[in-house]
Amino acid sequence: MKTQQETNYTRIADAIDYIHTHFKDQPDLDQVAAKVAMSPFHFQRLFTDWAGVSPKKFLQFITVAHAKKILAETGASLFDTAIDSGLSGTGRLHDLFIRIEGMTPGEYKQGGQNLSINYSYAETPFGKILVASTAKGICHIGFADDEEAALQVLTHQFPNARYQQVVDMIQQHALFIFTQDWTKPEQIKLHIKGTAFQLKVWETLLKIPPGKLTTYGAIANQLQAPGASRAVGTAIGDNPVAFLIPCHRIIQSTGTFGGYRWGSLRKTMMIGWESAMTENKNQ
Repeated sequence: MKTQQETNYTRIADAIDYIHTHFKDQPDLDQVAAKVAMSPFHFQRLFTDWAGVSPKKFLQFITVAHAKKILAETGASLFDTAIDSGLSGTGRLHDLFIRIEGMTPGEYKQGGQNLSINYSYAETPFGKILVASTAKGICHIGFADDEEAALQVLTHQFPNARYQQVVDMIQQHALFIFTQDWTKPEQIKLHIKGTAFQLKVWETLLKIPPGKLTTYGAIANQLQAPGASRAVGTAIGDNPVAFLIPCHRIIQSTGTFGGYRWGSLRKTMMIGWESAMTENKNQ
């Protein structure tokens, strides 16, 4: 006889398989719950506990993943992509991409062709950075020990965008984090692209308070994916916005600081600086 845990696992596996198979029909909560013989209320709670996201959010991830594949491999129009993904039109596709990808499907398809990106270099307590912005927010911050190499990293993210070296108010507002109110990065608008999983990891990083540290495993547990520490580490390593998305606050479970995309010494300096700033603020 199956245990309750085994029964629940089977139900969730069946639900995920059903969503994968029928996502073009965009089944609602009641339909999926009925397929696994559960009430919508209990299914919603059980699915979220096991998968880490709601059934609706999971369906959105599957839909956007399919749309991304079509856009990348076939060059189909946005309307045809929306219809093939089971959506009623480009409006819903646009809304899903904005919510999950951080940019429109057109921007994703065209490698930033319709984006105008301003960038500039600035000095911080931890060295020179390259900061870049669109009209919607900060799209990139990277340390620029080598200015040309740092610019190449940015242009690789958005190969078809238009670039101009200019300082704008969005950049200036973001840079205040180094000199003025550095405790509220969530008030700075971001315009970034990534996979659904990467965006979830980066969103989780934003919730780590300044002066605090956590581990890769703890982030994986928060995402209801305890076996995904390595995937979490990869997503953290791909973080496109240094310091504002605080990947430097992640350390190894042994307590050692570990590596950092922009240098272990710089990571140590950041952790020490934030610790001192927090201590001074609390005095």
